Amino acid sequence: MHEFFPDDAVVVVGSGNPVKLAAVRAVLASVNAAIRVEALEVASGVAAQPIGDEVTQAGARQRAQAALAATPGAHFGVGLEGGVVRTADGGLRTCAWCVVVDRSGREGLGGSLSMPLPDRVAARIEAGEELGHAMDAEARTTGTKHGRGAVGILTAGLVDRQRAYEPMVAYAFAPWLAPAFYAPSVGR
Repeated sequence: MHEFFPDDAVVVVGSGNPVKLAAVRAVLASVNAAIRVEALEVASGVAAQPIGDEVTQAGARQRAQAALAATPGAHFGVGLEGGVVRTADGGLRTCAWCVVVDRSGREGLGGSLSMPLPDRVAARIEAGEELGHAMDAEARTTGTKHGRGAVGILTAGLVDRQRAYEPMVAYAFAPWLAPAFYAPSVGR
């Protein structure tokens, strides 16, 4: 058992998306299997399709803070947000961010790897569609964002959305997993 994750720890994820919930559960199960992970649908406070790392981070932060504020018994709030970023060549790439907050106001941030989006998908997003809906249309499927994700389709199943989100969840929990390294330094 880790000191910041007692057996009665409650973590609330600011989303009802089963992929986001599964990613948080998978990471925290390796820390302490007794941690209770709950879902609470909250607003991100950003556009349905966030564009830019900063906006996507803001959505994750809002989800984490709102979930924690709405769940009095929770120890941590977690927000995960997927977005896209415009690239120098005029295309789009994926991005995703996780923010973890605790009751003291401490925050952790973790980001995912990114990949370029096909031009046809990027054009749909630029026309106003969300990535998940654009992928559904291009791949002739449904439920992309609640399942394997764009990453699952574009990597032919080598990486799915949950597996892509797990490292960023672990990164965001780093201040609590290795607290000695994140303690304030004297004289800085």
